[in-house]
Amino acid sequence: MNRLAVLETLLGQPAPVLEAGHVWLVGAGPGDPGQLTLDAVAALAQAETLVHDELVDPRILALAPEGAERLYMGKRGGRPSARQADITAALIEQARAGRRVVRLKGGDPYVFGRGGEEALALAEAGIPFRVVPGLTAGLAGLAAAGIPATQRGVNQAVVLATGHAAEGADEALDWAALARLGQPLVLYMAMRRLEAIAVALLAGGLAAETPVAVVAEATTPRERVLVSTLADVTGAVRRAGMAAPAVVAIGGVVSLRGRLRPG
Repeated sequence: MNRLAVLETLLGQPAPVLEAGHVWLVGAGPGDPGQLTLDAVAALAQAETLVHDELVDPRILALAPEGAERLYMGKRGGRPSARQADITAALIEQARAGRRVVRLKGGDPYVFGRGGEEALALAEAGIPFRVVPGLTAGLAGLAAAGIPATQRGVNQAVVLATGHAAEGADEALDWAALARLGQPLVLYMAMRRLEAIAVALLAGGLAAETPVAVVAEATTPRERVLVSTLADVTGAVRRAGMAAPAVVAIGGVVSLRGRLRPG
């Protein structure tokens, strides 16, 4: 039985059809293939062209047909990366060639994944597209590591933010304002600027003993979790040799990991 037939058995209905000349923007989840949605698996099973990021697990890539063309379009901070314009152009070119195109992104396409930019470009080019949501690492990765995003009696909100522009001028976040919220922060792409972020949050009034967790390569066999405090996290990360890709959680929910840590 092929993958689509298996999916249709599970769903009790026909699997969604990826038509020729269409592009699906698909979320691959935080890393583990088990975190894929059934719609994501259906998309992969029908792909003729797979345009994927660097952080997508090889086991997920293997779910596409053997004959599908795989176009690597990885973007990594501080390293040579595909330009966004080139990625968009490839999607449009492949769709206009009549191929079934899957744009595979780690996490969720619309959560710091530039999926919105690609969707707008496809719409402007007249290319039919669909978005297949995925589990974002900032929530699913933390949950798998024993850290809830919300907990009654601990927080009433959670802030998802990118640390990528922490040292930029015009687009930098107001870290002091975020510190004053008193709600947990979940940071994507923050490892390169973690020290600057910690300093800014401390200057904004966040307590030095605020718990911080760094979850690297969440949900994969290579996952590493470091728990520290806001004052000490930069040194702790350096000593542990931890690096991106990682999600950083800052706030009281981190302290729950001791009781909720997976067995």
